Amino acid sequence: MKATSTVAALLGAAFLTPAAASASTAAHTAASSAAPARCTTGVLKGALGREDAGAGQRHQALLLTNKSAKSCWVYGFPGLTMVDAEGDALRTRVVRKKATPHKVILKPGKAATSTVSWTVVETGEETSCPASAKLLVYPPDERSHLEVRFVSTVCGGGRLNVTPFTAR
Repeated sequence: MKATSTVAALLGAAFLTPAAASASTAAHTAASSAAPARCTTGVLKGALGREDAGAGQRHQALLLTNKSAKSCWVYGFPGLTMVDAEGDALRTRVVRKKATPHKVILKPGKAATSTVSWTVVETGEETSCPASAKLLVYPPDERSHLEVRFVSTVCGGGRLNVTPFTAR
C-alpha cells in the first residue's frame, strides 16, 4: 500500500494544473533573477590603494569596484600585465598565493580587494629592473581588461604575487 501511494503522489506531481505549473515557474524565475550574476569587466572600476614599502618589498591593494546598479560577484585571483610608458608589455609573472578563494558579492559601489606584492631588489643575474607605467587588470574569468596607473620598478623577473579577492 505504501508503494502505491508513493507512485500516486509522483504521478500527481507530474500532472500539475495549469495554474499550479504557472505558479511553480514564476517562483523559479523569481528565485533565478534574484541571484546576482558574475561581475564582468564592463561593470567594474579598477584602482590601486596606497603603496606600502619595507625591506625591498612593496605591497599595494588592488580594488575592483562595482559601478553598476545591480549586485554581482567575483571569485578568484586577478590577471595582471605590466606595461611601460611606451605602451609595451613587460615580462609579468603572476604568482597566486596558496589560499582558497571565496565568492565575493559586490553591491553597487562596493569593492573587492586583492593584495599585489613585489620586490624592488635585483635578484639572480638581474642588473636592472624594468619600470612599469600601468597595469592591465583582468578580473577573474574575464578576457578584457581594465587599466590602472602603476608606476613602479618590479624586479624578480617581473614577479607579482597576488592574493584572492576578498570583501573590502
